[in-house]
Amino acid sequence: MGGSVVNAVVLTVNGRSYNELVEPRLLLSDFLRHTLGLTGTHVGCEHGVCGACTVRLDGAAVRSCLLLAVQADGKSIETIEGLAANGDLHPLQEAFRKHHALQCGFCTSGILMAAADLLESRDTAPTREEIVDMLSGHLCRCTGYEPIVDAIAEVAGSS
Repeated sequence: MGGSVVNAVVLTVNGRSYNELVEPRLLLSDFLRHTLGLTGTHVGCEHGVCGACTVRLDGAAVRSCLLLAVQADGKSIETIEGLAANGDLHPLQEAFRKHHALQCGFCTSGILMAAADLLESRDTAPTREEIVDMLSGHLCRCTGYEPIVDAIAEVAGSS
């Protein structure tokens, strides 16, 4: 019995199309990091608890460590590398810098992707309580969360 089984996946990541062969059990987080070299998507707990691996799949925030790369076939993914446009930081990234909302930075990419999803999927600005609720799915050991809430609230216009 020879060779491992592979599946073809065709997907768009940060606006760029990819056609790759992947093993059926390859996690989306590992595909992004190791196959595509997009190491901004961090892997922490590998159980979907910490939020460090959050990306947007067809516009919705998802935990990439809980999805297989084959499940993303035909879909569009946005990672932290795609958040800034034309060399200009996204307003959330600017606000994180202004409010010192990151220290070690390990959780930051996942939080930024979830915050972008929160802000772009609503008709109105989220309240501070709604921002805190969104952050309940993310573990940050450095900041105490308050600067993160302040940064997101500023961009949301609810500060």
